Amino acid sequence: MEKRCRVSKLCLLFVLLALASVATIVTLWTIALTGDDDDDVTALWDRYRLPTALEPEYYNITLWPRLSPDSSTGLYIFTGQSTVQFKCVEETDLVLIHSNKLNYTKQSNTHMAKLSVSDGVSAPSIKSTWLQNKTQYLVIQLSSKLHPGHKYQLFAEFSGELADDLAGFYRSEYEEDGIQKIVATSQMHPTHARKTFPCFDEPAMKAVFHITLIHPTGTVALSNGRETDILNTTVDGIAVTQTKFEPTKKMSTYLLAIIVSDYAYLSESQGDTLIRIWARRKAIDQGQGNYALNITGPILTFFESYYNISYPLSKSDQIALPDFYFGAMENWGLVTYRETNLLYDPATSSNRNKETTATIIAHELAHMWFGNLVTLRWWNEVWLNEGFASYVAYLGADHAEPNWNVKDLIILDDIHRVFAFDALTSSHPLSSDKDSITLPDQISEQFDVISYSKGAAVLRMLSDFLSEPVFLQGLRRYLNHFAYSNTEGKDLWHHLDMVVRDSNVSLPYSVSHIMNPWVGQMGFPVVTVDTATGTVSQEHFLLDPESNVTAESPYRYEWLIPVRWMKDGEVQKDIWWLLEKKAVNLDMKSGASWVLANINVTGYYRVQYDLGNWERLLTQLHKDHQVIPVINRAQLVDDAFNLARAQLIPTTLALRTTSYLSVETEYMPWQSAVDNLEYYYLMLDRTEVYQPMQDYIRKQVTPLFLYFKTVTSDWSDVPEGHTEQYNQVNALHMACRTEVPECQNLTATWFQQWMDTPQQNMIHANLRSVVYCSAVAAGGEAEWEFGWSQFKSAPIASEASKLMSALACTNNTQLLKRYLSYTLNSTMIRKQDATSVITAIASNRAGQILAWDFVREHWEYMFTQYGVGSFSFASLISGVTARFSTPTELQELEEFVKEHEAVGFGSASLAVDQALERTRTNIKWLQQNKREILDWFSSQTRP
Repeated sequence: MEKRCRVSKLCLLFVLLALASVATIVTLWTIALTGDDDDDVTALWDRYRLPTALEPEYYNITLWPRLSPDSSTGLYIFTGQSTVQFKCVEETDLVLIHSNKLNYTKQSNTHMAKLSVSDGVSAPSIKSTWLQNKTQYLVIQLSSKLHPGHKYQLFAEFSGELADDLAGFYRSEYEEDGIQKIVATSQMHPTHARKTFPCFDEPAMKAVFHITLIHPTGTVALSNGRETDILNTTVDGIAVTQTKFEPTKKMSTYLLAIIVSDYAYLSESQGDTLIRIWARRKAIDQGQGNYALNITGPILTFFESYYNISYPLSKSDQIALPDFYFGAMENWGLVTYRETNLLYDPATSSNRNKETTATIIAHELAHMWFGNLVTLRWWNEVWLNEGFASYVAYLGADHAEPNWNVKDLIILDDIHRVFAFDALTSSHPLSSDKDSITLPDQISEQFDVISYSKGAAVLRMLSDFLSEPVFLQGLRRYLNHFAYSNTEGKDLWHHLDMVVRDSNVSLPYSVSHIMNPWVGQMGFPVVTVDTATGTVSQEHFLLDPESNVTAESPYRYEWLIPVRWMKDGEVQKDIWWLLEKKAVNLDMKSGASWVLANINVTGYYRVQYDLGNWERLLTQLHKDHQVIPVINRAQLVDDAFNLARAQLIPTTLALRTTSYLSVETEYMPWQSAVDNLEYYYLMLDRTEVYQPMQDYIRKQVTPLFLYFKTVTSDWSDVPEGHTEQYNQVNALHMACRTEVPECQNLTATWFQQWMDTPQQNMIHANLRSVVYCSAVAAGGEAEWEFGWSQFKSAPIASEASKLMSALACTNNTQLLKRYLSYTLNSTMIRKQDATSVITAIASNRAGQILAWDFVREHWEYMFTQYGVGSFSFASLISGVTARFSTPTELQELEEFVKEHEAVGFGSASLAVDQALERTRTNIKWLQQNKREILDWFSSQTRP
């Protein structure tokens, strides 16, 4: 027994030693694979962020898109070769490079890539390669280490599908003169370059790109650089054209663009810069690119002066695409657009189409410096790119069209719009922790109204309290310092602080200290001014005051607030700062005078007053509304309606801000009222409040309708001013919506005249959206079918867009069902437009339930197959749930979320949370306010 015992102990010792050895090997292997990074044992290829061991320097890329389907598979494909040179900065035996949906040709029949080195050192051999699909990597395991300071080249040969999914290198189709044509085009932003070629697909991984495109003879190839060599040749026995381009500047992968088409162009030169507008041949022949060409030069000149940096490239191409997911994309030197946003025809496009073209061109060209030359380090600060471009787009458009006063429209189009989202507990800060944004869907989710519109609003506020010259000087320093590199938001604050110090600008704190609460926490304040005591205080503004804010803020939901204000029509000279939760400004103790804060809405906040001051402001509106600046008349309406929704003032007080509108003819106050009354329509047009509400609004809008009838000489002339033309549309829209007989007869007559002579549409372009919708709503199947036929044959995308929206206005549910079915057939409705059609139908009283049922029935198919890369799922969820205001609808939404939580909602996840929160808020609002609103509307329309 003793012997057996000794043997057992010896065996046990060997086993323990063996286990310890295995554990040591596993630990060392894990560290080798992952690095000793904060004890994270996840393998590098299972992390979504690239390791920092390698830095790309340049790519040589050759791509060959096939513009006809493969005879054996029926698929459109592209083939390619790429070499990337990278520098090793940390010792590693692992190369991770992004790759998604690419098929690789094995090099020497062994591995998916080949590694070489150019500086006399032998390259390590490749041990193994594989595709890590979840994290979208091509993984290359080496037999020995790469050495810091050495440069290596990685070669790969690959193919991919030229799909119609609007992502990466994709296919767009259109018909011209009865011939079906194909465009091979691209959308690399934000994470789709990896679907086109293997690359280090993060914004900080900047490199130079050498591009060669092989394409069918007779087509034209475009990329970021200017064409340097065009050669007709033969490849694999096929006659092709090979186009080489000048190397790009050092830039991020998401800015790369490659296009092969049968397009034509317009051009002009500005100094050493070649400017070209590309589009379908017919669109160019018809002059639809002329306006874009005319304003691009002046806008580029403006930004060169604004940034004090010359345009960095040799050419500026802009191209209109039939199928495109975003409104536009700022690829450096080759900006891509939806056709509706670049092409303009004076005969068929409205002044709103014209403004859209000007502001979107200005937005994209602003990016050529802010975003492209200097780029965000990571996607957690998307606002730095998009908020800035959204703000200065108004400045660029104002330079191109100085008579429009377009700078003021940021109030309606951005600030009031984003307030609605940022007043929810499901909102998010402008700047998030970088570790919380890693997945592709999380990245896509950042491109929302918060990043664009709130970003623009807080930068406008910053420019205002610094003064534009100081803001500009700091901006120029920042751009010069970080040219061709990457930054974080704090870098901009640092450079602005340096200028503030040099300029002796008086601020209560540093720029970074003032701005951090605005970008580092969600939401915004409501500033309450008590004119009886001079007390001024702030609170986090929430549309639902009972909602629970679970997101903690390091700033405790307090802000440092610049207040511009006026008393009895006299603007106070200096900004007053609210630096704490509550303070006293005795100058605002007004007695019989009225006080108005946030002049021209330069601050990103709402304003509440004591009831006495509200009454004095309402009295002033009725007595002489023009004493109050036009922007602030719009602000008073918008603030009042939203303060009422938050239960801070009576709902009837908000409604009383619309009483003076019977004598108002300016666009901004009217548009503010229309926007806010839209919520009332959504909540109340299926209740007994609907008719009294219609009666009241009809009473208020009829004077405006008659005013424009007079101004336009019985609708035969066009109002002179840009926003006056907008308000003419409001007058017709609201008059027809509230069933003013003269308006309905007018639109029906105009539409019938067009139906009688389809080749002669005499309806003015500005009025077409309203007229089409009104006529289709009042008409039957004949009007709808005529609208459909005109939509399918529309000569310009903006006209097609107007008809597409109007077709959703019908009250015929069978037609609406048919129209919904078309959204899953790309030969009927383009994939890029499917979301717009479904949400337009949902906005129709007769179509809301149909659209919701349709989305519920087809969600999984749309989300996982048909709509990938093309549907805007966040907009879809927001649109079909906008009317939700009953417990039944909330239950249906909750069941829908539960049913599909396994598949998930991707980039719509935040929109789903917002929809749930909004629905609960709507239910409470309706329960609390319906009776009071009914009584008020009824009292206003009694004889």
